[in-house]
Amino acid sequence: MDKQTILDALTPEIIDKFRSAIEIGRWADGRKLTDEQRETCIQSLLIWEHEYVPVEERTGYIHKPIKEDGTVVGSECDVEHEHHYPNTAKPNSILNPEVVQTVKFMNN
Repeated sequence: MDKQTILDALTPEIIDKFRSAIEIGRWADGRKLTDEQRETCIQSLLIWEHEYVPVEERTGYIHKPIKEDGTVVGSECDVEHEHHYPNTAKPNSILNPEVVQTVKFMNN
């Protein structure tokens, strides 16, 4: 399912129901959320927020302090990356099995 299809299906009321279900682990009628349902609700919520909610109000937002020289801590990562768009093709992604590289850890 692509981003626009998800956005077209969502309303603020549905997002509120998803948010509540994620928080308590149950639907409004008391049924327990499955892992797949929780994942779908979270993904839908994040896609919705990315489109309609100001950055400072989004789930997971972390305020970045200002250094004494006036620069923002962590501003070097405030650029758009491919991982910000989960529905786009990622030919060089580590998720592509053709370009997966093995990581070797050294024993300390």
